[in-house]
Amino acid sequence: MQGQTDKASQFNPMDIPFTQRLSYKQTRLTVIVAFMLGTLLSLIQVGFDYLSQNASIDREIRALLQISHNPAARITYNIDAELAQELALGLLNSPAVIHAELIDNSGLTLASVSRPPLQSGYRVFSDFLFGKQRRFADPLSVSHAPEESLGVLVLEVDTYAFGSHFLERAWLTLVTGFVRSLLLSLILLVLFNAMLTRPLVKLIADLSERNPRQVEQQPLTCPAAHVDDEIGVLVKVTNRQLHSVAQENAQRREAEDQLTRHLAELEDRVNARTAELKASNERLSQSNLELQQARAEALHTAQARAAFLASMSHEIRTPLNGLLGMLNLARENPLDEQQRQQLDIAQESGKVLMELLNDILDLSKFEAGQLELEQIAFDPAALAEETTRLLSPNCHAQVQLTCLIDTQLPALCLGDPKRVRQIISNLLSNALKFTRSGRVDLRLRSSQHGLLIEVEDTGIGISEEAQARLFQPFTQAAAGIAREYGGTGLGLALCKRLCEAMQGTLQVSSQVNQGSRFSAWLPLTSLSGPANWPALSGLVLLTSSASSGLGEQLRQWLPYFGLQLRFIDATELQAPQPDAALLICQHVEEALAMRQHSQLPVLLLGDFAAQLDTRQSSELAPLQQALLPLTRHTLYQALQQSLNQTGNADSHPHSSGKTSAPFSGKVLLVEDNRVNQMVAQGMLGKLGCSVSLAEDGLKALERLENEDFDLVLMDCNMPLLDGYQTTRRIRQQPRWQGLPIIALTANALPEERKRCQAAGMDDYLAKPFRREDLAALLQQWLPKAGASD
Repeated sequence: MQGQTDKASQFNPMDIPFTQRLSYKQTRLTVIVAFMLGTLLSLIQVGFDYLSQNASIDREIRALLQISHNPAARITYNIDAELAQELALGLLNSPAVIHAELIDNSGLTLASVSRPPLQSGYRVFSDFLFGKQRRFADPLSVSHAPEESLGVLVLEVDTYAFGSHFLERAWLTLVTGFVRSLLLSLILLVLFNAMLTRPLVKLIADLSERNPRQVEQQPLTCPAAHVDDEIGVLVKVTNRQLHSVAQENAQRREAEDQLTRHLAELEDRVNARTAELKASNERLSQSNLELQQARAEALHTAQARAAFLASMSHEIRTPLNGLLGMLNLARENPLDEQQRQQLDIAQESGKVLMELLNDILDLSKFEAGQLELEQIAFDPAALAEETTRLLSPNCHAQVQLTCLIDTQLPALCLGDPKRVRQIISNLLSNALKFTRSGRVDLRLRSSQHGLLIEVEDTGIGISEEAQARLFQPFTQAAAGIAREYGGTGLGLALCKRLCEAMQGTLQVSSQVNQGSRFSAWLPLTSLSGPANWPALSGLVLLTSSASSGLGEQLRQWLPYFGLQLRFIDATELQAPQPDAALLICQHVEEALAMRQHSQLPVLLLGDFAAQLDTRQSSELAPLQQALLPLTRHTLYQALQQSLNQTGNADSHPHSSGKTSAPFSGKVLLVEDNRVNQMVAQGMLGKLGCSVSLAEDGLKALERLENEDFDLVLMDCNMPLLDGYQTTRRIRQQPRWQGLPIIALTANALPEERKRCQAAGMDDYLAKPFRREDLAALLQQWLPKAGASD
């Protein structure tokens, strides 16, 4: 059996196909290269021949014209038609000329002869290369008057007479090149077979007859004349490998015997290990089942939480919208001071509740990975000043709140202004809450590749232990903080996550009873340079301390406005100040005392409307007032008016004196809640809109059928036909395709906006909304009234 196997395993070199043999491959490669090179050289030769032939056509015809020039000139000079005919017939004897014509200087044809061109199947190649015909014209003149034209000799040449010879030569060149390549391939095939294939075939045959299982192997015999070339080296290497194989076979037999013994031992170990693995697999399967159950419970919990948040958002925002809306409307009615104070307190409480709800929803968006950041242009300085002004009522009487804007801060940045405002508002609210006296400073300045926001206070401070858990949700520095100061512990956690979402950082440094500093760095792209203000001039005297927040603010911005600043006290003012143009004071008594020594114009900083009587106002005249905390625009306008310098401050892009004009248009309000109906109707009426009401989607469709509207405010959750279905039905009608539809919903989660857009709504307004929010939407979707305020 083994002998049969060995015989079957022997390899016959003649079994190699001819096209797979080395000699054929070597020959094929050589011939291909030689054929390509020969063809290229032949083509080059044909190309040179073509250029030479093409030039010779013109050369020969020009020579013929030169020979015929003098006879033709004499004929045209003598106007001899008979000789002209003979000359033309003579030129026609040339095999290339198919038309000859002799014309005198008056345009009279003295002779004209023609014959048909040659016809051939190869003519198309000649015409392609040399053109079908060529026309030559020789102006005639005599030697003693070369400028005088006697006529013209015209020849038309059939290029095939020349092209046929070129084609014959080109064909012969290509055929001989091919024959040379064929002969070369046959010669090389024979040589390569004798020198390469035969020795290798003999070597393969000898090698295939060997039995690799034999321990002793006879060395291979090297073919004659190949001892020192590659074949000889191959034989030496093969003999060395055969010897190594024989040794390895002997070692392998010994190793097989040892392996057999080890396999028996291993089999026993495997059986024991298999029993252990079976038990482990059973435990792992049980663990996987428990994990799957836990995952299902977690998904169910997440879905339940999302549903709860959506329901909570809707159920809380709906009555809150009615509460805040009615409070806003009530505050616009005639009220006494006590009633207005009560309504203000109720409205502030509603805003606090609204901010708490928004914080909880934002925190849920972070946990669900649904937070979406906008990328729009905004003014960071104006945003910070507005936030400071809105939070200033939360400031204690003994606390000085200051907004310090770097003069080199870019006027426009690219980012999410809503989230930047949220960071500033939370940090500033936190500082005001825990500071009962001293200073709270908000600083904005540009840093490397971004915006740096710093809030520094002189409050109660934070211990190092409490700083470690400061940014955890629902966590405060100490157990008694919530009882004494209030709060939920969400603000700083949201700030931290908002900074991280913007690829920024939030850091804190604090000492107990000395204050805290929160630093937020946001990588916002700058879109412009610093803001430009029309320059003012003059020397301003300031009685405030240079180390106070107000002093630092004025020391920073007055020189930027072009003014000089000098800090003085009452004793210094007793001396003449001839170069001074304005006096700035922070206290009424201080201003009255200063006025006894100087008649400079006075700028009072603070809310003194209730403190100044008629006498004091007359004593301080000329007098200007500016509310604290100061903004750049407020400060600039007050300085400008005090110094009587006519700059155009309102033209500055940060001017806050703009008022929205009333709107015109007919609005369909689709709302089922009576309180929300009253709120929306009241706000729309104040904004100048005509309002029609529909309690559900079906009535809204009926209203649209019978009346024309400019805009639809659509509540999303209604009986009978909700806002989504109603909007889809409206969009199915071609005449209502361009009608703006704004969603009114108490669900403030991100997927709600996408759901409204999918239904066909154009915009989205979350409840509760302010009149300013509604006016912004009307500004976009409704035309303004023709008259302005």
